[in-house]
Amino acid sequence: YAGINVLCGVGILSTPYAIKQGGWLGLVILVVFALLAWYTGVLLRRCLDSKEGLQTYPDIGHAAFGTTGRIAISIILYVELYACCIEYLILESDNLSKLFPNVHLSIGGLTINSHVFFAILTTLVVMPTTWLRDLTCLSYISAGGVVASILVVICLCWIGVVDHVGFENKGTALNLPGIPIAIGLYGYCYSGHGVFPNIYSSLKNRNQFPSILFTCIGFSTILFTAAAVMGYKMFGEATESQFTLNLPENLVVSKIAVWATVANPITKYALTITPLAMSLEELLPRSQQKYSNIILLRSALVVSTLIIALSVPFFALVMALIGSLFAMLVTYILPCACFLAILKAKATWYQTATCSFIIAVGVTCACVGTYSSLSGIVQNYAT
Repeated sequence: YAGINVLCGVGILSTPYAIKQGGWLGLVILVVFALLAWYTGVLLRRCLDSKEGLQTYPDIGHAAFGTTGRIAISIILYVELYACCIEYLILESDNLSKLFPNVHLSIGGLTINSHVFFAILTTLVVMPTTWLRDLTCLSYISAGGVVASILVVICLCWIGVVDHVGFENKGTALNLPGIPIAIGLYGYCYSGHGVFPNIYSSLKNRNQFPSILFTCIGFSTILFTAAAVMGYKMFGEATESQFTLNLPENLVVSKIAVWATVANPITKYALTITPLAMSLEELLPRSQQKYSNIILLRSALVVSTLIIALSVPFFALVMALIGSLFAMLVTYILPCACFLAILKAKATWYQTATCSFIIAVGVTCACVGTYSSLSGIVQNYAT
């Protein structure tokens, strides 16, 4: 259940847009990524079992490449978490401004539009949750993310079938120029590997991990595919970066879908930012590690995500960038690299060849996808 909760996040909202970018054949990428994600998840398990005391992803990095490996993997994981928090704020701003498009705030001669207003409001709402020492309550609430994702897909199906929006759009089979963005969006869907070692370490029967992982990834892939196909068939070339932005505003089911989407990131924000916050707190001198200073540090961290979210308000492009760069590293490249470094002497020729192939695919996707995402962000600024 925890594995599904990790995977079924905001990535599902952009799967129809990924088809718009890459065409129907781009769905093959989603399936391939799912299979490779399962395989690399099993490789992480092999790494954890290679030595006593390994429990986390940074532990695996240390076993593979020493202190440098631990530091590098920790930085990558923390930056990925930070980028996800930025994405949460962009998502909240987009969806709340859809619900309340006329909301604005005038201060003197300055007028704040609905997008900026709701980004600031969301920041003010989530900030106190980041001050909590015990996040157990939020972790239980955020587990509702699975329910929210299923609910959103059900609402999408309901609007298409019951409310007669229909599934008439045919689309294109393949759109090569959009494939790099589609790669990033599909890659984002499988960016849960940073947590998989912790899940494995907490299992009572660890031999079940491969089957549990397969079930989690399989179920999530079915949800991603269902949302992608229905969303694109309904909205075609008009598909927005989040399909919730396409839903008819006058329908009750649309409002349910949007509110389910809005509620999910608010509960996950604190859980996502806390590991990074705790690592920064450890850098403070012991005399300065007071609760008041910790609140200031965490508040500054939250405000920094707001500033970047307002500076780069391009949901799909930011998601594609995270998926292309960080997901490729954490999900595909690093598990294979660590496996080869730790267990190369015991690995079969087939495992070595497979890992080398996955690393080559991951590096290629990372380079192509990151370049396209950054180019898209620059072009959006230019226009």
